[in-house]
Amino acid sequence: MTLPQAAAQRQLKHRRQIDVQVYTRGNGLWEVDATLTDTKTRVANMIDGPRPPGTPIHDMLLRLVVNEQLDIVEAGSETRWMPYTGTCNDHDDAYGALVGLNLLKNFRQALRERLGGVLGCTHITELAQVLPTAVVQAFAGEVIDTRGTADGASQPFQIDRCHALRRDGEVVRLHYPRWYRAAAAPSDREPLSEDTR
Repeated sequence: MTLPQAAAQRQLKHRRQIDVQVYTRGNGLWEVDATLTDTKTRVANMIDGPRPPGTPIHDMLLRLVVNEQLDIVEAGSETRWMPYTGTCNDHDDAYGALVGLNLLKNFRQALRERLGGVLGCTHITELAQVLPTAVVQAFAGEVIDTRGTADGASQPFQIDRCHALRRDGEVVRLHYPRWYRAAAAPSDREPLSEDTR
């Protein structure tokens, strides 16, 4: 399906910005600052009074400190703008519950279990879901070997994690020939079990 044509008369009403910045501390630890900001192009009538256009409805920061194995060693959040002042930010920084999780090992499932629904803030929990791939991008080529060309190297992390980088695809054949595997012929494939159909 092609991209729908943007209407000439469309008018911007709401903007959500998600920004993730990853910093090295230089000691094997990395800081991940993720922010979510919602703004309107009109006056927003909030419980605490009107907010002019461009004034945040939500502005939240989630900060993680991770090691090079992607384990979360520190975590916390700050809600700077919110619809219900004094209530939205009274979760006693539930996001400390992320400490001990690994961004690559069932992170999103554990996030929902620990902070889903009323256990956390919907917006901060939603924001946290983008962090695994953002941190992998920051680590690519520095912490994570993205080429896999050295003797004894493991398969590069990104292979078989998206359509373009599937093991039997053209990109892997051309740019990662060591890791390319031709697609199995239909008769060579194992039949699907009841669990995988």
